[in-house]
Amino acid sequence: MQARIRAFDIAVAALVFVIAQLEVWAGVGSLNAAGPAWARSLAFGVAAGLLVLRRRHPLGTLAGVAGVLALEFAVFGAPEGYSVLLAPLVAVYTVGRLTPMPRSLWGLALGAGFWAVWAWSDPLNASLEDHILALVWLAPWVIGWLVGALVRTTVQVREQRRAAIAQRESRAIAEERNRIARELHDIVGHSLSVMTVQAAAVRRRLAPEQEVERAALESVESTGREALGEMRRLVGVLRTDEAADRAPAPGLGDLDRLAERVTAAGLPVSVSITGEARDLPAALDVTAYRLVQEGLTNALRHAEGATGARVDVDYGDTALRLRVRDDGAGLDTVAATRSDSGGSGLAGLRERVALYGGSLLVRPHEGGGCELSAELPWEAA
Repeated sequence: MQARIRAFDIAVAALVFVIAQLEVWAGVGSLNAAGPAWARSLAFGVAAGLLVLRRRHPLGTLAGVAGVLALEFAVFGAPEGYSVLLAPLVAVYTVGRLTPMPRSLWGLALGAGFWAVWAWSDPLNASLEDHILALVWLAPWVIGWLVGALVRTTVQVREQRRAAIAQRESRAIAEERNRIARELHDIVGHSLSVMTVQAAAVRRRLAPEQEVERAALESVESTGREALGEMRRLVGVLRTDEAADRAPAPGLGDLDRLAERVTAAGLPVSVSITGEARDLPAALDVTAYRLVQEGLTNALRHAEGATGARVDVDYGDTALRLRVRDDGAGLDTVAATRSDSGGSGLAGLRERVALYGGSLLVRPHEGGGCELSAELPWEAA
């Protein structure tokens, strides 16, 4: 990449050099030749050569270009032609493009100073009126600086936006991981509690002579309680919402209630289930529900003009497939990285899907609107 940029700068400098030499020796683009040809050729050549350094030292390059040409103009008189504009124009644009404010203003000042030397050294500017009219030739350098400053600002805004999106996605992933941890705590904690209670119940039904079995079950109880206590201590720090603690983990069995809530909010939702429904592991069930929830929330919040949404659940032979589709104008996936549903947006959903080696795709739908589709393989459940 650096080599390509370097080659481009050399090509620009070579082009300016060739144009200048054609003007000096062949009169191409020359409006008035002042001073000896060798002096103009040398000054324009040095100015063009300095442009190779314009990215490393923008202000220094502009000062060098302006200084070399101004010296030649002051000694031999200022010519009129394209070469007077080209090298300083490239240099002043580079200052505006690469030098941050307020140092970039020095480039504008150097451009104005160079114009002043040129205007007063031009033998055709014999009167005050001629010098005033020559102000029009200051415009190219001012415009060049302004264009450079505009490009620099645009690039900075784009980079800041990209950084903000990356930070937002990183925060969404962290939030979703915390949420997954809380949900897994509830699911695994419930299973451990059931295992511990069942082990205690079986232990109490043993005959007095079954000492080996009793010791094994006591070990199961003890290990289960210790594991449950450790999990509560480790994951408890992630809990910030007591209401979330009391709420049972949702699943695909709650899709009808979810559809009713979204419909009541203004977006009619229809649900279609194909294939033979099966009992899902609790964590997979929660993940599937969150996918549908996020898809419907995005349709409700971000799909402009949507009049309806459809949820398709397919219990396939190899995977659970989910699809949420709306008929709106399309989903802004950048805005959708933040969720208003209490989730963490698409970035968080990808974390959930990755746990099961699945896939998640959000794209415009052929018939209009947006489609969120996900596939969760059974083998990873």
